[in-house]
Amino acid sequence: MSFSKQWIPRSIECLHGYSIKKFSQDLIAGLTVGLVALPLAMAFAIASGVPPQAGIYTAVVAGFLISALGGSRTQIGGPTGAFVVIVAGIVVKFGIGGLALVGIMAGLLLLVMGLTGLGTAVKYIPRPVTIGFTNGIALLIASTQIKDFLGETTPSVPSEFLARLRMLLHYLGTTRWQTVAVASASLAIILLWPRLTKRVPGSIVALLLSTAGVAVFHLPIETIGSKFGGIPQGFPHFALPAFQLESIVPLLPSAFTVALLAAIESLLSAVVADGMSGDRHNSNMELVAQGVANIVSPLFGGIPATGAIARTATNIRSGALTPLAGIIHALTLLAILLVAAPLARFVPLATLAAVLFVVAYNMGEWREIAIILRLSKTDIAVWITTFALTVLADLTVAVGVGMALAALLYIYRISETTTVATVTPEYLEDGQAHILQDKEIPSNVTILRIHGPFLFGTTEKLVEATRDLAQFGDVVILRLRNMTALDATGIHALEQFSDRLHRAGKTLLLCGARDQPSSLISRSDFQKHIGAENVLLHVQAALDRAREIQGDFEGMGRALAHEMETRPL
Repeated sequence: MSFSKQWIPRSIECLHGYSIKKFSQDLIAGLTVGLVALPLAMAFAIASGVPPQAGIYTAVVAGFLISALGGSRTQIGGPTGAFVVIVAGIVVKFGIGGLALVGIMAGLLLLVMGLTGLGTAVKYIPRPVTIGFTNGIALLIASTQIKDFLGETTPSVPSEFLARLRMLLHYLGTTRWQTVAVASASLAIILLWPRLTKRVPGSIVALLLSTAGVAVFHLPIETIGSKFGGIPQGFPHFALPAFQLESIVPLLPSAFTVALLAAIESLLSAVVADGMSGDRHNSNMELVAQGVANIVSPLFGGIPATGAIARTATNIRSGALTPLAGIIHALTLLAILLVAAPLARFVPLATLAAVLFVVAYNMGEWREIAIILRLSKTDIAVWITTFALTVLADLTVAVGVGMALAALLYIYRISETTTVATVTPEYLEDGQAHILQDKEIPSNVTILRIHGPFLFGTTEKLVEATRDLAQFGDVVILRLRNMTALDATGIHALEQFSDRLHRAGKTLLLCGARDQPSSLISRSDFQKHIGAENVLLHVQAALDRAREIQGDFEGMGRALAHEMETRPL
């Protein structure tokens, strides 16, 4: 990629060949995801300890900039669940002014990461660390919503997880049945509505019905109006945060955590978008856009922002083709601010709590826990440590310790790959089945090899080498004879590669895995994922299996041709 093209936002690239048909698809997608983002933006803001309009301002300002300047065609930016816990902690310790400074500092760090190419360092975070703090954040978000879901009357709720649970249990007797009824009904609508139709988001239906119910029947439950006085109507106001030089050092750890989380989630979301849309994002330009958005958002009363996976997926499913859909999403929210802001005072906090319960469940990646528990003791220890620190200590501490554990784990795994042994006649004889030079490779078979450790930080090389699956044969043999080590991130990368091949109508075979990779593959779900019959001891067995698969294909083809010939006209 040339230097000039590397720094051109996707929104500019997509202007070439843009048409009315593309605009109509972007318009529908932008309006849809704008409606989806409305309850989420308010809920994330309230859970973070700031007024609900701060979430909408973030979705408008940061969402516009991320789409306009970013390196992805379909990425949607805004406030996300990943920031709820850390933003709430910053507000408690440093106030709204401190949060604004953290946002700007994190934006500058993201800008540096993008301009210098340091964004690639994000891939050196192992999967157990990512899953650990994702699980922890999801649990913390859910715990912060119990009070509003039950309508409990309590003093100021502590920020610490265990102290929060103790207080909520102590005041359980103050639960209000009207609040529980509205919250439960909202939760049921959000979960069941997609069975009727997916064209209108369940969260919007729940928001509209519960708001109408509160306004018409004057239900005695807490609303945005009763707690915050409503949402100001009009454009977000520009204001410079109070800058104090002595505040920078205490805020630096929080700024690094926000920048790191923003980089991780935005690039992860962009990768998910690539898989759904067939596009290939520019990670450095994406981080530059995230940086600019996080610098500007606090100037208009916003909070930290990043790429939002769920809203990005909704954008793509709604037919988005270019970043204009993301820009329309931001303008949709701005229009709601200008026209319908007074109605927000009737929005019940119980409904927003129900929305966040669903968000917490969806973002938690709970299924990954069972997979990690089947892996090595080191992976399990890293996951448990990161998860426990996220929940019981602090997200900043969890990320720092997680990164330190990642470095130690990498050193340990690399040291385990070194072996010293005598070459024996048996060793030479066993190696014959792994040699390729004397093997006949069918024309429909492609053989790939992984040489060296396939750990976090290296898995992107498989993605880069297999961008164009059209050039591969019907059967792809992944030769692991020279792969010296494998971890949870590597297993996840192999699963994603297998899924991509399956969607392309191709079959993946693995062969020749050594002791440590073979043991990990057998303990994980991956062997079931591709079928035990497709994990072979050596390349000779893999080639035999490929011929067997080809024979099955040819047999099916002959049977289909015979059926067509004998079918009456």
